[in-house]
Amino acid sequence: MNASAGVLALESQPFGWLRSAPAPARRALLAASVGWLFDGFDVMIYSMVLTAVLAEFGITKTMGGALGSLTLLASAAGGLLFGMIADRYGRRTGIISSVLTYSLFTAGCGLAQTVWQLAICRFVLGLGMGGAWATGAALVSESWPDRHRGKAVGLMQSAWSIGYGSAAVLAAIVLPRYGWRAMFFIGALPALVAFWVHARVEESPIWTDARGHTRASLGLIFSPAYRRVTIALIALSFCTLYAYWAFNFWVPAYLALPVEQHGVGLDTGEVAGLLAMNIGGWFGYVLYGYFSDRLGRRRSFVAYLIIAAVLVFAYGRARSVPVLLLLGPVVAFFSTGLFSGFGAIVAELYPTGIRAAAGGFIFNIGRVGSAAAPLLIASLAQRSGFGIAFATTSAALLLGALTWIWIPETKGRALQ
Repeated sequence: MNASAGVLALESQPFGWLRSAPAPARRALLAASVGWLFDGFDVMIYSMVLTAVLAEFGITKTMGGALGSLTLLASAAGGLLFGMIADRYGRRTGIISSVLTYSLFTAGCGLAQTVWQLAICRFVLGLGMGGAWATGAALVSESWPDRHRGKAVGLMQSAWSIGYGSAAVLAAIVLPRYGWRAMFFIGALPALVAFWVHARVEESPIWTDARGHTRASLGLIFSPAYRRVTIALIALSFCTLYAYWAFNFWVPAYLALPVEQHGVGLDTGEVAGLLAMNIGGWFGYVLYGYFSDRLGRRRSFVAYLIIAAVLVFAYGRARSVPVLLLLGPVVAFFSTGLFSGFGAIVAELYPTGIRAAAGGFIFNIGRVGSAAAPLLIASLAQRSGFGIAFATTSAALLLGALTWIWIPETKGRALQ
């Protein structure tokens, strides 16, 4: 058996494509994954410590929510800022600077003595969080061959759910013993990753080859050649991120309703449901990459969107705890797994000189629009119940599917 046949045989096995890859590509994937993992970690930290923070500073729930929205708004600017840094100075520089920014200012949240200090730290760490995805997705997309790009980006995306779940577990251990500030101090750990990236991760060969020859303004994404697809991707980002936050922000409250009605303890109902959904989401992220590399970007993304829309609608009308526990991970598989699709499609549509900035802008602009989702769902749920409120999530997902009329298929496309 020659070397080429041996590689193909290895790649045909589960995760064989990962084992057969060269070490630089695996290190690039690990670096981007860890950076994105701590993005999810911080989101859950803030949710878990919010009650204690409100009591510490004597602020209202509205102000606490505003601080969360401030972070989301900053992430949109951060995606653009650090994406431009990555396009000009390299993907490694983009990852290192974004990870250092959000890790140090996450720790700064733990040192805050006033609500204004906390707000400043939340804003600056939001900048870094927005850059983590943009720079990491560009590095991974450029480090892996066309036939495995979807799987590599999907594995990177799945790290978010690991960080999200890890924060919940650590909060149960750390928060009662050491308080909310210690949780933010843990968020400084990614700074160590930045030093490892500097020492061990190689620059993207595609960016290195194109350096000095492909520099372009971000305005290129709105030029006639790209305008239609850019607008469609922004709409897709808005629809999917609105759906994500509209649904996931209120799932704990929704799970508490049947818990109260059926006399099931909070720990056995709500917590089990959330854990199951997080596991389902992880599988959705990873397997999306396999589907997109096999079936194509459009077919996989649209299928996830439509199936998620139907399942969210059904979830909003379920009242039985066993049904919710069974349906939850399946809903999460499709409604969160679809986010694995953004990295590859953006990389394959835009040239190297603006790839990271375009990805950061398109993906994170959806976070701005999604900032209002929790408030809208709260208002609808109070007036008409969660069934009607979650139906808006289904509608957003279906609208997202329509945007693919203007987004071309890019499976197997070599990067420009």
